[in-house]
Amino acid sequence: MPAVAVIIVNYESGERLKRAIACLELQTFRDFDVFVFDNGSRDGSAAHARSDKLRIETILNGENIGFAAGNNRVAARAAGEWLAFLNPDAYPDPDWLAELMAATARHDADAFGSTQIDANDPARLDGAGDAYHVFGVPYRGHFGWPAARLPEEGECFAPCAAAALWRRSRFLALGGFDESFFCYGEDVDLGFRLRLAGGRAMQIPGAKVLHEGSGITGRRSDFTIFHGHRNRIWTFIKNMPALIFWAALPFHLLVNLYLIGRFTLIGSGRAYWKALMAAAAGTPRIWSERRRVQRSRQASIGKVARALTWSPLKLARREADVKPS
Repeated sequence: MPAVAVIIVNYESGERLKRAIACLELQTFRDFDVFVFDNGSRDGSAAHARSDKLRIETILNGENIGFAAGNNRVAARAAGEWLAFLNPDAYPDPDWLAELMAATARHDADAFGSTQIDANDPARLDGAGDAYHVFGVPYRGHFGWPAARLPEEGECFAPCAAAALWRRSRFLALGGFDESFFCYGEDVDLGFRLRLAGGRAMQIPGAKVLHEGSGITGRRSDFTIFHGHRNRIWTFIKNMPALIFWAALPFHLLVNLYLIGRFTLIGSGRAYWKALMAAAAGTPRIWSERRRVQRSRQASIGKVARALTWSPLKLARREADVKPS
């Protein structure tokens, strides 16, 4: 039984999947299998899920059920202690898995994040752990910062699922990714639920990947804006403990109002309005989920509060909020 199942959810990634597989072939840590879950791609990209050097199982799903559901399907059937999630537009360094697995011996944690370097500008970071501002705004820490200013190893709010390692037993116990999210924000939502359950996540600087960042869906596409902001609102409603939720709610609403103007100015107002309407329509179901999540909370309010980002300046600067270990 391999120690790690590397999961790639593919949807019309073109040559990107081929490049990701080639990077996995060079891994210095070898005790892993690869699962490629193809979400009904029609561009022939699933054919790139082959290698003479790796054990690869390809699952042709026939329809696009989303990033969250695709990962959950594979996680339920994979063996081994660890799940490594990898986007087809994320290209790991040869020591990526070795660095992550070494970190599991150093830290008592269930989730580990990677250093994401901008594939189009390797002098810049694409992210160093996901942070979560108390106003209900998740962001990729140190996004756009110089790669030379990488934060030290430490505890982050959640690992970005573009390249992350999760303990399989904890992932399954938490219910995996929320499939109603489809894609975007499902990793922050899961990281928040890990926090509420008393767990923690670590950000590992040496585990590096080049990441295109929405290379398939487009960073500012209507698709990305709709799913990202609908899911942002759902994450806040579902997971924020009541004491903080009611205090932060007015600021959360102000953020939403600000974003109406911002997206209108750049020509994406329609997609953002659709996200708001979809978030509102789904609120009764999410509120029901909230009751279940909050009833099972094990972490104290203080512990949850310490994991959040409180500084508006850090949010504005997209500064990583990594607590040194």
